[in-house]
Amino acid sequence: MFKETVVPKFGDIDGLRHVNNTRLAEWFEMGRNPYFRMFTPDLDLSYKNWKLIMVRTDFNFLRQMYYQYNIEIRSYIQKIGNTSFTLRHEAWQEGELKADGTAVVVHFDFIKQKPERIPDNIRKQLQEHLINPEELKKENDKEMLKKE
Repeated sequence: MFKETVVPKFGDIDGLRHVNNTRLAEWFEMGRNPYFRMFTPDLDLSYKNWKLIMVRTDFNFLRQMYYQYNIEIRSYIQKIGNTSFTLRHEAWQEGELKADGTAVVVHFDFIKQKPERIPDNIRKQLQEHLINPEELKKENDKEMLKKE
């Protein structure tokens, strides 16, 4: 798991005084960068060196997030396939899970325009961050109970 802390800016807040839901896409993207570095350490976006393409993303807005509190973005590996992997993202604020979502990312050769098998050395790195969904739910439920 990787964790990043986000400090909401005044401009992140909408007319209803909570964090605008469009911010989540950017914050979850930030949470993917450590995984992107496993494939391209210098984040070189040339077709020759960049090897990932996102094919799906989704968000669940569970509770409102507010300006005056930091937000912790947690990113895990949920599943590893032959050519793709699924990331799970969570946004936590003040001990509560506020939003979650997933992103499916494919190891892709932009020159050949086709998916490629995830190399074994990178697969091993991804596996270090693989979290069983049932175990994650138990841990999250336990953490939410602490808040109450």
